[in-house]
Amino acid sequence: MMLERGSYWTRRLSFCFPCFGLLGSSSSSSSSSRRRRRRRRRGEMGARKKAPKASPKKKSTTLQYLFDLDAIANGGGGGGCDSPSPKSETEELLSIISICSFVFTFTDPEESPAQQELKRHKLNQILSVVKSSRKPLEDRILTPLFAMLRDNLFRPLPPPCNASVPSELLEEEELGSIYSPAWPHLVLVYDILHRLVLNIEPKILQTHIDEPFLLNLLNLFNSEDRREREALKNIYHRVYSKFASHRSFMRKSMSDAFLHFVFESERHCGIGELLEIWGSIINGFALPLKEEHRQFLVKVLVPLHKPKGMQSYHRQLAYCVTQFVQKEPLLGGVVAKGILRYWPHTNSQKEVLIIGEMEELVEYIDPREFAKFAVPICSQIARCMSSWNSQVAERALYIWNNEHFVKMATQAMEQVLPAVVEALEKNLQWHWSKAIKQLTVDVKAMMEDMEPVLYSKCLQEINLRTSASAQEEMRKLKWERLEMAAATTLLASHSSSIPVSN
Repeated sequence: MMLERGSYWTRRLSFCFPCFGLLGSSSSSSSSSRRRRRRRRRGEMGARKKAPKASPKKKSTTLQYLFDLDAIANGGGGGGCDSPSPKSETEELLSIISICSFVFTFTDPEESPAQQELKRHKLNQILSVVKSSRKPLEDRILTPLFAMLRDNLFRPLPPPCNASVPSELLEEEELGSIYSPAWPHLVLVYDILHRLVLNIEPKILQTHIDEPFLLNLLNLFNSEDRREREALKNIYHRVYSKFASHRSFMRKSMSDAFLHFVFESERHCGIGELLEIWGSIINGFALPLKEEHRQFLVKVLVPLHKPKGMQSYHRQLAYCVTQFVQKEPLLGGVVAKGILRYWPHTNSQKEVLIIGEMEELVEYIDPREFAKFAVPICSQIARCMSSWNSQVAERALYIWNNEHFVKMATQAMEQVLPAVVEALEKNLQWHWSKAIKQLTVDVKAMMEDMEPVLYSKCLQEINLRTSASAQEEMRKLKWERLEMAAATTLLASHSSSIPVSN
């Protein structure tokens, strides 16, 4: 009843006063709208609480994504579809590999620099894929990829620029210091190969890195570009360390290259780099050494002292030889005998280097082995002491400042000292260099302090030999005069007996 009265009076007031109805309706509508808005907000807040959090979007690791990153890094923009299929990625990579299989000579004027730059960019893309790929590449990609590597790397090397100049006349910097014009492409190809060897298991690469592939790599060590040989050294050594099944073949191939250089060509740019690889290999040999390794020392490393251009790789050679003698000191005698056999007589630079190597060798040689070769070693050093070349004489005289060498030489001082004393006295009397004479005085004083009695005895023997040789010379001179006088008398008698015709 109250509700009916309220509604009745409301209708009556609104009829009599129209503004009252308007105000009521507006206030009621505004309050209802406010209520609707509050309900809507509560519903939205509840929906937000119930709604699950969106997972963060994962970054794409597709080939296209890698290419886009590479393009952004090089100043370009990314392109292509957002989510390419694996099939399209593989096809795109195969297309890039096909483009990179074309080889530029960089010497043909008809070659386009723009095309060369395009290939360099594509090689960078392949390198980015190889670096960033977490999974091993499929064989469908590896086969054309290694074909591309072979096309770019295994090429005929140009003839040496200094072919008419003997290798012994070239300086170490001049021997193999020519830069290849194709290096901007080659360096990327070598980087791709290096990354493949590092990142992929040997059993996957076994069919691609086989013996012919390794032989072709070995032949490239004759390149005159020092940068290429350095890249080859790193790759070849890495292959040796990872591919245990190829180690024997690789050692034999390198030995054949050394022997061909020593006994046939005497010209090869990569002997030093190959010896660096061997230095690391020898360092890992287990004791006792195998007979194969001893034979390598005797038949390969020791003959490498023979070539005239030995100074270009002597540092690496001496390191390899010293590694062997450190592991087995008894091998020092074999090495000393071989070095004496190949001792140079007309190449002063080689002679200086070999004197230094002999001094280092004595540091590790077995004392019993040195006793066998003490006389020939010290006799050769004595001959070098009296050399007319001041560098050779100086290096030979300085060897007596080595306490260990002197200690080893004292084991056979009675046999060694006569040759040394003779060389010292010859220097003091005849040598042209004042510096060599002063060094000779110092060495003589040291010898006299060490063995005064023996030194004076050797000096007396030298004086006796000198006087005996002088008497022999006088006797020969007298006989020559007598023979000349007899010939003159005979000629005179024959001339007097000839009848004179009228």
